[in-house]
Amino acid sequence: MPTLATYKISTKGKNLHLRVVKGHFATSNSHMNYYVDVTVQKSRLSEANAIAKELSVYYKKNTIVDTILCLDETQVIGTCMANELTSGEFMNMNAHRTIYVVTPEHTAGSQLIFRDGLVPMIKGKHVLILAASVNTGHTAKAAIEAVQYYGGTVTGIAAIFATAEECQGIPVRSAFDPNDLQDYTIKPSHECPMCKRGEKIDALVNSFGFSKL
Repeated sequence: MPTLATYKISTKGKNLHLRVVKGHFATSNSHMNYYVDVTVQKSRLSEANAIAKELSVYYKKNTIVDTILCLDETQVIGTCMANELTSGEFMNMNAHRTIYVVTPEHTAGSQLIFRDGLVPMIKGKHVLILAASVNTGHTAKAAIEAVQYYGGTVTGIAAIFATAEECQGIPVRSAFDPNDLQDYTIKPSHECPMCKRGEKIDALVNSFGFSKL
């Protein structure tokens, strides 16, 4: 049974740490050689606030945000971002505005839907999508399609960690990227170099974490 120990990489600022586990990890559509553990950033206020400050810089001066759509259990970060984006700082485009912080519901077929009470927070609104990670872009694409279906406009995509630079033509901004983890690789399952070398999968991964095999 693999140990799969987590270790922490110090990055560019206070409370900005990248926690990773090295191994052979599989999601529903890709394999990677690191699991980026964002559990603490999503749950601990000081680290969530540090991530929010880092991400909000990209949107304060030039992006209208009415609603933050939180994927992958990122509501704490989303709330911190709403506070950052509505602060009264000079040149803040969203100063003193109200920002909704919402999460979608997932159907059995992995589609994203919004119940009637949430639709007014999407329809006609400028929506910022917030995710734990954006790698293959499948989840971000589903979120874009859901927002557009319900009549909203996606004005940005933000993530704690991302390898993709854009999704559906929308730039992806992240607190961490492969520059913070130089040998990080992610491949479709049929192109995985570890599988080709006969290396067994250590764990299965989804937005809640990993489960060792």
